[in-house]
Formats: sequence, structure tokens, C-alpha cells
Amino acid sequence: MISRWISLPDKWWRCSGRLAPVKPRCCVLSPGLEHQTSGHIRFHGTDVSRLHARDRKVGFVFQHYALFRHMNVFDNIAFGLTVLPRRERPNAAAIKAKVTKLLEMVQLAHLADRFPAQLSGGQKQRVALARALAVEPQILLLDEPFGALDAQVRKELRRWLRQLHEELKFTSVFVTHDQEEAMEVADRVVVMSQGNIEQVDEPEQLWREPATRFVLEFMGEVNRLQGTIRGGQFHVGAHRWPLGYTSAHQGPVDLFLRPWEVDVSRRTSLDSPLPVQVLEASPKGHYTQLVVQPLGWYTEPLTVVMRDDVPPHRGERLFCRSAACPYLSREGTH
Repeated sequence: MISRWISLPDKWWRCSGRLAPVKPRCCVLSPGLEHQTSGHIRFHGTDVSRLHARDRKVGFVFQHYALFRHMNVFDNIAFGLTVLPRRERPNAAAIKAKVTKLLEMVQLAHLADRFPAQLSGGQKQRVALARALAVEPQILLLDEPFGALDAQVRKELRRWLRQLHEELKFTSVFVTHDQEEAMEVADRVVVMSQGNIEQVDEPEQLWREPATRFVLEFMGEVNRLQGTIRGGQFHVGAHRWPLGYTSAHQGPVDLFLRPWEVDVSRRTSLDSPLPVQVLEASPKGHYTQLVVQPLGWYTEPLTVVMRDDVPPHRGERLFCRSAACPYLSREGTH
């Protein structure tokens, strides 16, 4: 069930979430592959809820390409144009011109005579995208189109697809469970859970001001500290975790901090009073990612990062404090 509305202006959208059936449901309802039990689907203000799928002008790109194996690249891209109703179908010369332009756009003109079996995964997905764009859809739906590709190819295609979208200016809905993918490409992100929309916002805003605890945890690795607010301060065990502000909360809360929101140093101070011991140290170039065990003030390990010319070693004793105003949650709210 999808229980709330989504409005999609002429931008690049990502639907992200953890419950797999929810996200594809957006993709099967919009093009008319299934019909909603209530509510309406509108494209540019026009209600298309009862229109047949072929009349909605929705382009669809699948995860597994869905190319015709017996057709070459050119014919795969041209297919949607050749099966249009006769009154809408371009003539052969117009189809050839359009497909040729699309081949150049997706950088596959030199492979027009190849068959799907002769293409790489990334090339197949470019063909699938060109085929979807050939019919000039009102909206383009992409259901985890890069899920079957390796990491480097995904990254290259994301960059290329973003550039293509900026050039053509069409509305796109990109379904993904990969928050990095959503953050890199989207103008706006719809985060969903259990059929409900948790937050609709610009990518940067999702990081800075998550509306719910689900959004916070979904957007990347996060440390969770269970404690209590007393006198405006967060207490974990017998220790006080500096917040950098006075909280209006009282009673039990969870405190959430991303790894880079924890300052780690080799010297204790009033600002960095909480001791930890390094369990793991993973160099990442300009910083070191650490898994540390709090010493006497919390039971669960924390993941933090440290920027220092001399990376810490396993077993070393360090001290930590909050480097940002943390997210406090009580029953899933700020």
C-alpha cells in the first residue's frame, strides 16, 4: 500500500526506501501496469488514472535491460516508434533520423549493428534508456537500472545519466535503495518506509535535517548512544556527553552521531573527556576510519574518523567528544 501522495515536477527524483515492494509499486502504477484502488495519478495536471498504459506516454527502464535478443541495437531503440498507432507513427525516414540522434546521444553510434549478446552491461542499459526516450515520454521511470552492474560502471553511468537529464529536461523517477546513488544524482529525494513517505527534500537537506529517525539511519552509517537527558545535558552511564547546546528533552533518549561528527584526539580535555580504545583502524587516504570501544561509559563500539598525520594503531587510547549538534530521538522524533 502507498498511503500518501507524491508530486513530481519537472526534475530528477529518486524514490528510496528499505521495503522492496513499495518502490516498484510507484513504477507499476504510474505507467498503468496496475491500477490504484483509490486516489489519482496526474501528469502535468491531467488525470491519467483511467488511461490505458499505451496512452500514458511513460518510459520504463528495467534493472535487467529487457532488450530483444533477436534485434540489433538500432532496431531495439526503434521498436517503440514502429509499434505506435498509425496516426502517431513517424515514417521510416523520421524513425531513422531519431534513432541515429539517440545513438549519438548515448554514445553508441558505432555499435548500431551489434546485438545485445555482444554488448557490455553498461552498453545494454544505454540502449534500454535510448529506447525509452525514443517515444518522448512525459515521465521516465527507472527501476534500479544499475543494480546489476559493478560499482565503477554504476558510477560512470550515474554521471553520464545526470548530464543527459540536464540536457533533455525531462521528469524522471529513479527507484533505488542506494542512498549514495540518490544523493549523487537527484534534485529531490522521496524516502519511503512501509508504504509511507518519510521525507521529501533536496539531498543536502536530508543529511542536515532528517525529518525522522528512519531517514537519519537510512542515509548512512550512524552511531547510536542510549542515554538520558537531565538538566538539559545528555548522560550516558555515569558520564556526560557534551551536546554543544542545552536540550529541551527530559528523560530517556537515543543520541545519533555520524562517524565524522565525533572529534577524536590523543589528549583528554574538558571538551574531550570520554576515553575509547581503538579496535580497528582503516586508512582511507586523507583520514582514518576507526572502530573504537568506549572505556567504562558505554558497551557498544562506535565508528569514528580521525584526521591526523600519524594514524592511530590498534589498542591505542583516545578521547572523543561531539563535533556537531547530534540528532536526539525519542520514539522516532526529534
